[in-house]
Amino acid sequence: MTTLTDEFIGDPLTPDAATFDPARMAVGEPGLPGKFHWRDQTIEVQSVVRSWRETGSCSHGSDERYVQKHWYELATNHGTMRVYFERKPRGGKMRWWLYSMVRNEPSVVE
Repeated sequence: MTTLTDEFIGDPLTPDAATFDPARMAVGEPGLPGKFHWRDQTIEVQSVVRSWRETGSCSHGSDERYVQKHWYELATNHGTMRVYFERKPRGGKMRWWLYSMVRNEPSVVE
């Protein structure tokens, strides 16, 4: 019996700057790259399965809500990945993160 599990990763991703999607940028979203680099591997985005936004309260006390992260579930050459883009990265310049993935090759469960 095999099972596909969603594995937490929590690693930064390096976007391939030559592959950004300018159409997304025109509507206020980050330019989702067509390729990322992760652990000495090239991740090729095949399609966007779904996308959503994570919002948070204003840090100055108003009732407004602001987008903090843009989330994407992506079909890639390595499996299905959940990645996010931080609007205001904390403690560094890394903005794209690999949250979790379901790898193409199933793990064997006894």
